[in-house]
Amino acid sequence: MRIVRLYVRLLGAHLRSLLEYEGDFWIMMAGTLVMQVVNVVFLSAIFAKVPAINGWTFWAVVAMFGMVAVAEGVGSLFFEGMWSLSWQINQGEIDYKLVRPYPVVLQVSSTSIGIHGLTNIVTGGLMLGFAVFHLSVPWTPLRILLALVILLSAIAVKVAVNLATNSAAFWMQSPSPLFAMAVHQAGDLARFPLSVYPWALRAALGFALPFAFVSFFPVAFLLGSGQAWVGLLTPLVAAYSVLVAAWIFNRGLRRYESAGN
Repeated sequence: MRIVRLYVRLLGAHLRSLLEYEGDFWIMMAGTLVMQVVNVVFLSAIFAKVPAINGWTFWAVVAMFGMVAVAEGVGSLFFEGMWSLSWQINQGEIDYKLVRPYPVVLQVSSTSIGIHGLTNIVTGGLMLGFAVFHLSVPWTPLRILLALVILLSAIAVKVAVNLATNSAAFWMQSPSPLFAMAVHQAGDLARFPLSVYPWALRAALGFALPFAFVSFFPVAFLLGSGQAWVGLLTPLVAAYSVLVAAWIFNRGLRRYESAGN
């Protein structure tokens, strides 16, 4: 609990500093909102021409977009510092974190806060809400509990992938997270049904980089489609992803050599 309290206080300090510049705050929020609106308009344009994409309806795909938006929003709001890891390594700023009585990975992830993540969470939640309403999902207490567990697990998968890919900076030693950004862009493919891609890309998004467990498989479980049972594996995939990400980060931290003189 002490670690959690300290983490919240660190994020709170960054939040207060961001709110000092109200203009920047509202511009960032508006920009993120416009981006999500454009996504929905883009989907509407596609489904205005076709009734379904490989059996997946408009609202099912909106639910996938919503899952990705919520996961990215949580990652930005609470773990934005991961994206500055390459810069911290390049500048030798990890030195300070190594001598503090607090987990290094949490110090890294709390070095900044992405306030635009709040807009992503809200808009993603709205997309999920409208999608679930139009899909007429038969809710039961057990189904609600499983849906919440799967949603939290999907978020954990996304955050773990961000940490693992940004930890590549320990080996690449570049001041920019180019590798992590490339993987992040590839993750946008998971906004659409996995079944529309060739088998090689399905394997990459489903196993090598489990982005499909952020959106496609959780939504498949929600709709009770043929892949519903795979969606139930999301908590296990999340636990595996977190363990692998932590292992990669710790291995990289052991080879950290500071910035030199």
